[in-house]
Amino acid sequence: MPSTFRIPAATMSGPYARLLKSYARRTWGDVPDTAYVVWHHKKVMNAVLGFERKVARWDTLDPHLASFAQIASAAVIGCSWCMDFGYFMAHDEGLDEAKVREVPRWRESDVFTPLERDVLEYADAMSATPCVVDDELSHRLQDALGVKAVVELTQLIALENMRSRFNSAAGLQSQGFSDVCELPLAVPSHA
Repeated sequence: MPSTFRIPAATMSGPYARLLKSYARRTWGDVPDTAYVVWHHKKVMNAVLGFERKVARWDTLDPHLASFAQIASAAVIGCSWCMDFGYFMAHDEGLDEAKVREVPRWRESDVFTPLERDVLEYADAMSATPCVVDDELSHRLQDALGVKAVVELTQLIALENMRSRFNSAAGLQSQGFSDVCELPLAVPSHA
C-alpha cells in the first residue's frame, strides 16, 4: 500500500537533494518516503539525520536485540513503514529471518530465548500508552545486559517510538524495502 502523505511529499531538488537521494539509493535501494516529508523543514531533517548517524555508532547493546526491540516497538505503534524498513535492516544485518518474522507475535512464538523475550516485553511496555515498564523487568534486563546496555536499549526504543509515531502521523506506509527478504509484514499479537 503506497503512502498517503498526510503531510505532502516535498519536491526534493538541488545539490543537497541529489546527494541525499544518491546516498539513499546506494544504501537502501530507494529514497525513504520520510525524506520527502522532512525535506519541508531542513533544520528538523538535519537534526534527525545527525542524531541517526550518532545512534548508528552505539555499540554496547547486541545489534540483534536492538533490531528485535525496534521492530517490536514499530509493531505496537502500528507503523507499517517502520516494520518494513526494520525487516529490511534485519535482513541486511544477517538476523535469523524466522525470528524476525515472529517479532510482532513474540508472545505466541517459541523461537525466542528468555533474554530476547524480556527485550521484546520491554519494547512492548515502553511503546504502550501510557508506558507500563515495571521494576522487575527493568532489573532482569540490567542483570542480564548491564546498565549501560539497558540505557542504550531504552533510548533505541524511545527513538523508534518517535520514528513510528512521526511516520504513522505523516501517513507513510510500507514501501517495499522488506521485499528483499520476502518477509510478510506480520500482525502484532496483543498482550
